Formats: sequence, C-alpha cells, structure tokens
Amino acid sequence: MAKFLIVEARFYDHLNDMLVAGARAALEEKGHGTEVLTVPGALEIPGAIALAVESGRYDAFVAIGVVIRGETYHFEIVAGESARGIMALTMDGIAIGNGIITVENEEQALARADMTRKNKGGEAAVAALALLDLRKNYGL
Repeated sequence: MAKFLIVEARFYDHLNDMLVAGARAALEEKGHGTEVLTVPGALEIPGAIALAVESGRYDAFVAIGVVIRGETYHFEIVAGESARGIMALTMDGIAIGNGIITVENEEQALARADMTRKNKGGEAAVAALALLDLRKNYGL
C-alpha cells in the first residue's frame, strides 16, 4: 500500500470537493492511503509538493485545483506556472498526477470535476499511480 498526498488549491469549494472525491475513490479502490493538504491557490501546489517530498512520508502526489479564465492575464500565469512547477517536479522523478483543471467557465469545470462525467480527479490519481509504478519498475 502506497501513501498519496492530495494537494488541493482550495479556491472553488464545490468543484474541489468533487475532484478530491474522485482522486480519493480511485486511490482507495486500489488499496492506497490518502491525505489531503490544502493550499491557497494553484501556484502554491508545486511548492507544497516539494516540501512534502522532503518529509519522506509520501510515495506519490495528486495536484487538484480549478483555474477559471477571468478578464485578466492572471489565468495564463496561474495555469502555465502551476503546470510548469508540477512538470519540473515530475522531471525530478516525483510521481505526480496533475488534476488542476483549466477552463473557460464553471460549466466546463463542473463537467470535468464530476465523478459521473469526466472525473478529472480520478484521472489524475490514475496518472500518479502509473508514474509510481514506473518508478518501482526502474527500482527507484
């Protein structure tokens, strides 16, 4: 049994609840343990994961958040830089499933967060599992 840390940017509560539920369900179905860490926004997720890695308490991670396009350039910065930070960590060999959804509006977010529809939280957990398996296959 592996230990997963789900790091969520708690900005849209109702959407995050669905994403976290999807991630937890996918991991617990396979017999893995989960904890949830909440950070203020998507930009803080990579840093929180980097700190958690140093603790040695977790085998893999799932990043959860929702970024909805607004009227300013901030959307592009948050979406791009959070993805860049997560990718940098995965390139260092950390198993992370990226479940930060970036959408135009709340309707799109609901479709992606809902476990009975696109279940992007569950998909991110499955991605983290795949990367963890890959690490194990390489003896890491």
